[in-house]
Amino acid sequence: MAMHGPPEAAWIRDPKLRANFEAILRSPSYILAEEDQALLKRDELRPIRLQLEYFKPELMLQEYNIRTTIVVFGSTRILSPERADEQVENLKKLLEHAPEDEVLAKRLAIAERIQAKSTYYEEARKLAGLISRLCQDEDRRDLVVVTGGGPGIMEAANRGAAEVDKQSIGLNITLPMEQEPNAYITPDLCFQFHYFALRKMHFLLRAKSLVAFPGGFGTMDELFEALTLLQTRKIKPLPVILVGRSYWESVLDFQNFVDEGTIDADDLSLFSFAETADEIWETICRFHGLDPEHPKL
Repeated sequence: MAMHGPPEAAWIRDPKLRANFEAILRSPSYILAEEDQALLKRDELRPIRLQLEYFKPELMLQEYNIRTTIVVFGSTRILSPERADEQVENLKKLLEHAPEDEVLAKRLAIAERIQAKSTYYEEARKLAGLISRLCQDEDRRDLVVVTGGGPGIMEAANRGAAEVDKQSIGLNITLPMEQEPNAYITPDLCFQFHYFALRKMHFLLRAKSLVAFPGGFGTMDELFEALTLLQTRKIKPLPVILVGRSYWESVLDFQNFVDEGTIDADDLSLFSFAETADEIWETICRFHGLDPEHPKL
């Protein structure tokens, strides 16, 4: 009877030859290339990893027939009203026992500012529920909400879609600090990225609008990347909506870019402001010529 596969080491009588055979089986060179994690993590294999981070989400989104998306950005630190209220109350109680603690007083002041912005959590939640209910069915998945998959505003948007039993996407990123996806993302549509560049590309590949709620450096990075691509006509026009004019104009003086001559006055038309979910949805529909009650791309 013919033998199939390599002989077991026990069949090899010569101890030296048997040891060499066992070393062959243990060697990294004998691991299938597709299963060799050490190989895939080498610097020389970066182009392959970039391709994988492009193809994995792309193929799965195609399988789910997700044609177009709405991107929602915003701070991880903006909490739901309930959690924001709880955070403020806890800090007030601590401060009652240490009224001279300046650090604690500062933490309370910041928590109260976050509490005031918790209305944005509710608007992101409402927006995602509204769009998901109107634009998804068994045969059509348009304007699917996509977020960075984290807490805060991202959680609110994924939550809004989940609450109307519709799908939403999360594009998570590996970070030095501990982080995990929020619990409202459609399980098969939560992707983890190593490269910010590939993640940002997937944000925009199917995007029909970008909605930016108040946020920090990450939100600014994503916003200005999109504005730059629109300004340089690297992507097709789409509405960029900044939610909360008072916040945005307090942290960024857009007109000063024009006054300093670093952008054209026309570049200010690349984005608009809104305050509520209804206003955001009206802006998106107006841009794309959609009926707000019966949208069809």
